[in-house]
Amino acid sequence: MSSGTTATDPLTQADVTTDSGIPVAPVYTDADVHADLAARLGLPGEPPFTRGPYPSMYRGRLWTMRQFAGYGSPAETNARFHFLLDRGQTALSVAFDLPTQLGYDSDHPMAQGEVGRVGVAIDTADDMAGVFAGLPLEKVSVNFTINATAPIILATYLVAAERQGVSPERLTGTLQNDILKEFMARKAFIYPPGPSMQLAADVVEYATDHLPRFNPISITGYHAREAGCNAVQELGLTMASAVAYTDALVSRGLSFDRFGPRLSFHFATTLDLFEEVAKLRAARRLWCRIVTERFGARSAASAPLRFFSGNSGTTLTAQQPLNNIIRSTVQCLGAVLGGAQSIHVMGYDEAFEIPSEEAVTLSLRTQQIIALETGVTRTVDPLAGSYYVEHLTDEIEARAQDLLDEVAGAGGMVAALATGLPQRWIADSAYQIERDLAEGRRLKVGVNVHRDEQPTPQLNLFEMDDSAGPRQVERLRETVRQRDAATHAVAMDRLRGDTVDGRNVMPALIDATRAGATVGEMADVFRAAFGEFREPQVW
Repeated sequence: MSSGTTATDPLTQADVTTDSGIPVAPVYTDADVHADLAARLGLPGEPPFTRGPYPSMYRGRLWTMRQFAGYGSPAETNARFHFLLDRGQTALSVAFDLPTQLGYDSDHPMAQGEVGRVGVAIDTADDMAGVFAGLPLEKVSVNFTINATAPIILATYLVAAERQGVSPERLTGTLQNDILKEFMARKAFIYPPGPSMQLAADVVEYATDHLPRFNPISITGYHAREAGCNAVQELGLTMASAVAYTDALVSRGLSFDRFGPRLSFHFATTLDLFEEVAKLRAARRLWCRIVTERFGARSAASAPLRFFSGNSGTTLTAQQPLNNIIRSTVQCLGAVLGGAQSIHVMGYDEAFEIPSEEAVTLSLRTQQIIALETGVTRTVDPLAGSYYVEHLTDEIEARAQDLLDEVAGAGGMVAALATGLPQRWIADSAYQIERDLAEGRRLKVGVNVHRDEQPTPQLNLFEMDDSAGPRQVERLRETVRQRDAATHAVAMDRLRGDTVDGRNVMPALIDATRAGATVGEMADVFRAAFGEFREPQVW
């Protein structure tokens, strides 16, 4: 096929819309913006936080550059972390393999062929200590992308920090710990929704008392977006999840102002630049209204929404992979213009494999160039007052509120998930996106427009060491052989008792981890108590 345009250019059609279906006019004037714009904007660092959670934003401090990394053994992941930090990365973000995410030890039959494949394998506190060898945990902020086994992984991290002599009060970072998005989109759940919510709340409650600088949950719309929902749905579903978690914590007797300042969020930033910026601005305003009107937030630290932006992997293509550099740059710029506190930029080769050192370096350089050379950090919320951006911000906020109301009408997020309502929204949106691509209503350079006959250029792809799995299994078995059996048995008995009796499990998990318990053993305690969840068929 020739390299010319082979699909219908949507800009020639009468019904031009954003990716979320919001109509876009050829030009905007002040007539398209509500009269009370000043009140809806406020100032940066002041309610309703449309313009950002902090008064000076990037003039005071740049966003955290946090490339997502992890594969193979703890030693291999540790080497990648040192590589990134040496090139100017300012924080860490850990990817875990599927066995770790699903609570299986590396020697479990279910783990065969998956150990270290899509992230680092963590079986014990020894592994977590290995991931951070030579890295001062009191100085490095760490993000953990883990959900079903989040309490267990946090326990291994706290014990690893303890071995470095770092007290919990000095640790900074974020634990994703958002199990609702697993039921909604990603599907890496283990236990039923009720007990899963209980475990997530245990983490937040424990961190509120013991980890004052650590974010115990990152309420995540990112994976629903990657699964196919649009920007409006991503925002509405994220807010519905945030309400569900907050309700669960308030029901424990915690005031919102105790835990609210440590809640964090995770959004995707895709290629519809102005819609993404407007979504992020609308998210802050919507959250401020929810926490003040519904949950009675009074502290100045409770209402600002702080978020991490993971740029979109699903927008990357195997065709003409170098085009992904431009895609990721635009997405990073959108996150910056939207006021992100932390950003990850995808490697251009992620459509093929774990990013190579060359690709992750380029992703980091993308952030650094935008931060240091483009001038977009010189003033706060540079797009504020744009007729188009303010119109989109209002539209997205209103449409997301409608979805939030619909979830509330279904009984809240947990009840809505049980009926399959969010899952249907995501599936329908994903189907429509694929139809639009196939029929040319949505353009993708190199896929359905401007395609090349030339073969894909040779890439310097990352190669996985196939010996990583067997080596990890041997390390695990050696750790188990060397632990004190009596101490381990007592700690596991305590964990079983606290789980059955409904006490907060975090102290017992930390105790068990110190005693050499494995991730799989601790996850199995919860399996025995709660059972495993099997998702019902939703048609």
